[in-house]
Amino acid sequence: MPDDFEDWDKKMDKWGNKLHSAVFSVAEMAALGMGIEKTSFTKCLEGGAHLLAPTGSDLEKNGKGAIFAGFHYDISFITIHGKSRFPGLYVWLRNNQRIQAKVPDGCLLLQAGITFEHMTGGYVHAGFHEVVCTDATVAAYEKAKEAGRRTWRVSSTLFANFRYDVECYPHE
Repeated sequence: MPDDFEDWDKKMDKWGNKLHSAVFSVAEMAALGMGIEKTSFTKCLEGGAHLLAPTGSDLEKNGKGAIFAGFHYDISFITIHGKSRFPGLYVWLRNNQRIQAKVPDGCLLLQAGITFEHMTGGYVHAGFHEVVCTDATVAAYEKAKEAGRRTWRVSSTLFANFRYDVECYPHE
């Protein structure tokens, strides 16, 4: 636990529990929307090894072109992010178009992981994404630096995973 953050564990537990709750709500809504039992996904998520993984990138040391997370998809069921203070997250649409993800204030971004794709037989696609330092990231960095704000790009991400003993198969 970082020494420089007062009550780190309490703050992270509170935030992680909010993200966890949001994932469970979305999992239930997805199941209902797909016409399957409401708890089809949440019963698999209960007791899973969920990982709250806040990450930070020092924009002072990592300029334009830096790759913070290369092109990938997640192995989790659902990945949920809070809004980062700096742009740089790009996602791929089903037509393979790459777009910058813009999370409005007060909102969360959820991405399907490969487990979700497997459980739906490909109906839901795992979300390909990357995090890179772009012109927009550098511009936001310069603005933050001039204002005396922190210049680290921080992302708080929760990877929601199924319990280890869940048999993964496509739901019909």
